[in-house]
Amino acid sequence: MFQGMTLVIAVRDLQLSSRYYQDQLGFQTREIEDPGWRCFERDHVAIMAGECPDAMPAAELGDHSFIASIRVDDAKALYTELTEKQVTIVKQLCDESWGMREFGIQTIDGHRIMFAQSI
Repeated sequence: MFQGMTLVIAVRDLQLSSRYYQDQLGFQTREIEDPGWRCFERDHVAIMAGECPDAMPAAELGDHSFIASIRVDDAKALYTELTEKQVTIVKQLCDESWGMREFGIQTIDGHRIMFAQSI
C-alpha cells in the first residue's frame, strides 16, 4: 500500500531555491544531514532538492520540466495566494472537462507544477 510521496528535483542554487519555495510557495525548509540537499514541505507534500549547479536547467527540458500535479482543497485560494506573490503562472486557473479546477506554475528553476482540485 502506498503511504506517501516525495518529489526529488535538481536545482542549480540551493540557497536561492530554498528562499523561493519558502517565500513564494509557502513551504517550510528542513535541513537534512547532507549539505547539498534540502527538503521543502507544505502540508502533505515534500520536495527534496539537490544542488546540481552544472545540470541542464529544468527550463530547458521542455515537456520534461513538468514534475507534479498536486491535489489541493481550494485551487482558487491557492491561485490567489501565488499570484499575489508574483509566482510565474503558466496555466491560468480554469475548470476542465475532466472535473478538475486547476492551474500551473513554473518555479524559479523552471520546473512546472500543476495544482488541481476536484469539482
